[in-house]
Amino acid sequence: MSETDPSAEFAPPFLIAEPTRQRYPFVFNAPHAGDVYPASFLAASQLSPIALRRSEDALVDRLFGSVVRLGAPLMSARFPRAYLDVNREPYELDPRMFEGRLPPYANARSMRVAGGLGTIPRIVADGHEIYRGRLPVAEALRRIDLLYKPYHRALRARLASTVELFGRVVLIDCHSMPSSSLSREDFARADIVLGDRYGTSCAPLLTDLVDTALRHRGYVVVRNKPYAGGFITEHYGAPALGRHALQIEVNRALYMDERTLEPSSGFAKLSEDLSDAFADIMLALRGDLEPSRIAAE
Repeated sequence: MSETDPSAEFAPPFLIAEPTRQRYPFVFNAPHAGDVYPASFLAASQLSPIALRRSEDALVDRLFGSVVRLGAPLMSARFPRAYLDVNREPYELDPRMFEGRLPPYANARSMRVAGGLGTIPRIVADGHEIYRGRLPVAEALRRIDLLYKPYHRALRARLASTVELFGRVVLIDCHSMPSSSLSREDFARADIVLGDRYGTSCAPLLTDLVDTALRHRGYVVVRNKPYAGGFITEHYGAPALGRHALQIEVNRALYMDERTLEPSSGFAKLSEDLSDAFADIMLALRGDLEPSRIAAE
């Protein structure tokens, strides 16, 4: 792998689309929408570019892009999930992937590491091994220092500035799911899965409103199964302190060709429905997520 600064390969590694004026205490985040694949990464991989993109939440930043016009910022990664996953702890690392000793603070025993989907993933979403050989430990640490940490610093800063403006913040973590992941009968018809860590990462009022708004527009909504929310939802959600985090997973079959990753004829309708739904949700929640009110419930 190249020893160049990884952040320079993406230039910039993430984007924050800002509204002219932030009108609501909402911040949207698309951590897996990155679609810039450095030549050094492609050379180290044994997979084709399209195979690597199977882990990508393709087009999700565009799908939710209209929230900026509504008055909420949208943050999105440009580096791909297959390269670095910011929806993990900073050091969930698989020792089988690396040459050299991992630092003692690395979490090498998490379920996500065991499944090959740590901070530096070993596999793509369909289970294929990414790399031809082992990576130097220094390469993993460099990606974490120069991409992961700046991403989370920027996200924390945007959440903090929103709290300063409004006294509270709602983080909507935006993802997509392959339709094949919903093969179990219970979830086979799910269009959208809402993850609130089983009621711990946000006020129930928020989940209820999002659920209702999307069902009203004809979507089949499931809660917490098979996706309850990842590190970002768990780490940033503290409803008793007025900090709410909700993960939303959208079935890719609704808006794109899952083979080519190109937008389908359903893209425009879904994007419009999401925009309309969140316009209603943000209006409905004005003043209703005060920390003191949540703590008293």
